[in-house]
Amino acid sequence: MSLYDRIRLLRGSVFAVSFVLATTASLGTVSSAFALSELKQIPGQTTQEQPARDGAEPAQAPSEEAEPEEGEPLQLPMPDPLIRRNAGEDAVTEPADDKAVTEPEPPVEVLYDITKAPEPVQRMRELIVEAAASGDIERLRPLLGKGPTQTQVSVVEGADDPVTTLKGLSGDPEGVEILAILLDVLATGFVKVDAGTPNEMYVWPYFAEKSLEMLSPPEKVELLRIVTAGDFADMQEFGGYNFYRVGISPDGQWKFFVAGD
Repeated sequence: MSLYDRIRLLRGSVFAVSFVLATTASLGTVSSAFALSELKQIPGQTTQEQPARDGAEPAQAPSEEAEPEEGEPLQLPMPDPLIRRNAGEDAVTEPADDKAVTEPEPPVEVLYDITKAPEPVQRMRELIVEAAASGDIERLRPLLGKGPTQTQVSVVEGADDPVTTLKGLSGDPEGVEILAILLDVLATGFVKVDAGTPNEMYVWPYFAEKSLEMLSPPEKVELLRIVTAGDFADMQEFGGYNFYRVGISPDGQWKFFVAGD
């Protein structure tokens, strides 16, 4: 081979090697660029919009309802406070109805000391006891009043003479039984009702204002001095005391002597 041919062959080899090296370097640069771009896209971070390449659509920004980032606690909506978990099932508890809530009955202050009542009340009670103890029902007449201040002796309003009405309620024609009942009622404890109002009243017996279910054994004995055991059972079924009661206003007026609710 001539010297000239050897030189041509050597030049061709050098050109081929240079071409291969240049091509390899170019590919390595592109791969590195793509690798760097991928490394910058850290999971959980929002990538900025990159310029479109090769006519591709630009990347869209993530919506507000994007999935939570990795490692970030999942935010769940707060449960309805009316929903309770019961035995593995969802049970809905209805709001409490204020009207359905039964308020406890306020305690009744039972009084036995008559001096705790106003003086006019003390005086009227004393006069009634004296008249009833006499056995003469006519002695009640001046105490029963007349007209607008007449004592109510029946749950049914009428124009009948109050003494005549009381005789008719008695088990005997002279009205002695009703006088005995009147004495027994006034011998019990009493209560003040509607305090501070125009209807304020001192009432005998206190059973008229106290739940029969709340009576103590001694109080039941006191009640059975006025009524029979059968009457007491009927009252429990009825839901309250419904025998005779006496009411005297703070100014000493005898307001009522009636039986019933």
